[in-house]
Amino acid sequence: MQFIDTHCHLDGEEFRDDLDAVVARAREAGVAAIGVPGINLESIESIKTLCSRYPGYCYPMLGLHPEDVKADWKEVLEQIKLSIINCQLSIKAIGEVGLDYYWSREFEKEQLEAFEEQVRWAVEFQLPLMIHCRKAQNEMVTIIKKYQKDLPGGVFHCFTGNEHEAAELLQFDKFVLGIGGVSTFKKSHLPEVLPAIVPLERIVLETDAPYMAPVPKRGERNEPAFVAYVLKRLAEAYGVSEEIVAQKTNDNCKKVLNISV
Repeated sequence: MQFIDTHCHLDGEEFRDDLDAVVARAREAGVAAIGVPGINLESIESIKTLCSRYPGYCYPMLGLHPEDVKADWKEVLEQIKLSIINCQLSIKAIGEVGLDYYWSREFEKEQLEAFEEQVRWAVEFQLPLMIHCRKAQNEMVTIIKKYQKDLPGGVFHCFTGNEHEAAELLQFDKFVLGIGGVSTFKKSHLPEVLPAIVPLERIVLETDAPYMAPVPKRGERNEPAFVAYVLKRLAEAYGVSEEIVAQKTNDNCKKVLNISV
């Protein structure tokens, strides 16, 4: 059984000392491909290096994370766009992009403008979006609606919301929800929310490693092999086999991100 981790920051320094071992454990667990999202200008080279090191296994996504949007966002985006145009690798998405008002609204206006600019890139390059959204779903939905007709699709990364929030995102029929370790947490309502309203045809698996490790690995550094625990929890929630969840999410990944196994 093979499956895909669509969102893993494998280029981070957290994996610097044992990267080959982390990848080996992922392969052994059944992870057949890994999507690696960019977060800022500095991450571009580390992602390119990583994906060149594991060709056909690690796939790059380039973008500016909302928490990295500062006063110089226009200049930063110019350089990231040039990297997308000139990249010799097959870029799978514009991301990780979006809005995050959880910690601060200091750069609220800049986040909105930077996000919309990168949504336009998705239309221009016909690449899907890898969207991060925290405490800003209304604003995010408003922007996506403006370009809905022309967007090729994307992933609403790290979905943790309720049925109403899920329904609002599902209106974008070329998008899927990224489900990660939160679904395994004891207090998570996702095992009830997802089967009630989200068909398996609208879900992809992710870890967001090295963050948010699933049960039974909470408190540890997350890594791509642990996506197997997310798959297991979803199979239990939907009342189907793990093989079905793997097959459905792999199909969704191929359709939305053009990553196949």
